[in-house]
Amino acid sequence: MAIAISFLRDVYAFVRRHIVTSIRLQLILTFVFCLLAALIVRSLTTPLFSNANRYPTIDYKAGIQSIDIRARSILNELNNRLRNQQRADTPGESPAANEPRQPSSQGNTGGSATPPPAGASEAGEANAAAPSSPTDKIVAEMISNYGESYPYLKILILDLNGNVLYKSNNATESQVDVHGIIRNAMDARIDERRYQSQEYSSFYPIDLPNRKAYLVVSGMPSPSIVYQEGGVGPMPNLLATVTFIFLFFWSTKRKMKYIEELAHGLREISKGNLHYRVAARSRDELGSLADSINAMTAELQKTIEEERRAEKTKNELITNVSHDLRTPLTLIMGYLRLLKDKSYESEQQAESYVNIAYGKSEKLKLLIDDLFEYTKLANKGETLKLETVCINELLEQLLEEMVGYAEENNLSLIRAIPPEKLRVNIDADKMIRVFDNLLTNAVKYSRKPGAIRVLMFREGDFVKVRISNNGTPLAPEALERLFDRFYRIDPARSSETGGSGLGLAIAKSIIDYHGGDIWAECEGDEIRFWVKLRLAA
Repeated sequence: MAIAISFLRDVYAFVRRHIVTSIRLQLILTFVFCLLAALIVRSLTTPLFSNANRYPTIDYKAGIQSIDIRARSILNELNNRLRNQQRADTPGESPAANEPRQPSSQGNTGGSATPPPAGASEAGEANAAAPSSPTDKIVAEMISNYGESYPYLKILILDLNGNVLYKSNNATESQVDVHGIIRNAMDARIDERRYQSQEYSSFYPIDLPNRKAYLVVSGMPSPSIVYQEGGVGPMPNLLATVTFIFLFFWSTKRKMKYIEELAHGLREISKGNLHYRVAARSRDELGSLADSINAMTAELQKTIEEERRAEKTKNELITNVSHDLRTPLTLIMGYLRLLKDKSYESEQQAESYVNIAYGKSEKLKLLIDDLFEYTKLANKGETLKLETVCINELLEQLLEEMVGYAEENNLSLIRAIPPEKLRVNIDADKMIRVFDNLLTNAVKYSRKPGAIRVLMFREGDFVKVRISNNGTPLAPEALERLFDRFYRIDPARSSETGGSGLGLAIAKSIIDYHGGDIWAECEGDEIRFWVKLRLAA
């Protein structure tokens, strides 16, 4: 029992899960429910409207049955008397006078006819001949008595040719068409209504002594009022249709309201309200649609925000480039004008002007080169010259070259590089530029005196390099924008004091080009730069 209950519970959960997640199954189930309800309403209202549409009609069936019952009663009584008479006339047999006679009754209830009342005439005037035997007397007496008891009926006994042998007092026929009587009796079985203005005849064969005969009982059938069913009409079907429409409308009202809510959400989003979100109220396709709308809105909002940031960055780029190019260019033009106007006091001063102008032009060239290189890397317009390089040796060589520059700034280099040869597929020249930029920035922005720490280690299929120094703490906003082009932590810094602002942006583009990752962290006054590269297979 417990297993059956558990199985039924699992089946219910399975069916419910599929129905909840499929709007198609929900609609099918709703349709079936509404259809069953409509059929139930139709079946319940059909009896009500069938009784309301009854109409009265005149029926002769009961009258025909009454005539037929009287004929059967006469036939049974006549057969009984003839049998008794036959026994009385047979030698050696006692008369059957003491045998009980079959009871008879009148009316439409059926059964044998009532025996003729006492004192009735023994022979009617209509008989074909005066009774000449006890049998004739018995038959004539019964016909006469029944004719007086039922004056609305004509009672005849015919021979096989249709000649009238015996008849009641109200009968005048002496010859009868037997074929017509038989047809009359048979037609009554098909359509009783044809006797509303015609006489009906009940026809039975009877055995008289020494001959075959027919008993014919005729009369006008009495009509009765019966009620016929006039059909249920269109009302049950109409009520079933109304029930189906109402239940279907009521059952799907919630879904339709939710669809309208989704449509309203789309209209709000189309107006530019990207903060609007539609509620996921179900787990079916409509709920999935709501999730897709919300995801689309979030992506659209993110894209628009990125475009706005890109537009803002572009404006900052134009401003910074204009400023960084104009400053050295203005100095170069100023010194060249002094030389052109011979506004110098000696050859040594003129040579100094030339050297300053030349130095500024070199710096201007470096800035333009950085800008071009960043543009090519950001647009994937440059092809990497990949080769398998031992990253340990490359970093050791860079650190050796950086020792003198660090000592000039009263800084020491602390390194922790593993002896294991870690090889990576990189463009060596570009990767040298990445680490050179990171080390140069560490020397430039470290608190002096101090130390720069370089750590390298393997982590799964990757190698990680960390370069850290102590300096001015950076805010989280500054950490997020460190790798943006032309971003400077101190806005007051120019290319004279803070570099071009493209170094870290170029480093990030190079690392991204290699499929690696670069990021910055700040904990207290310690600033850490991380580089992560995949090891060569």
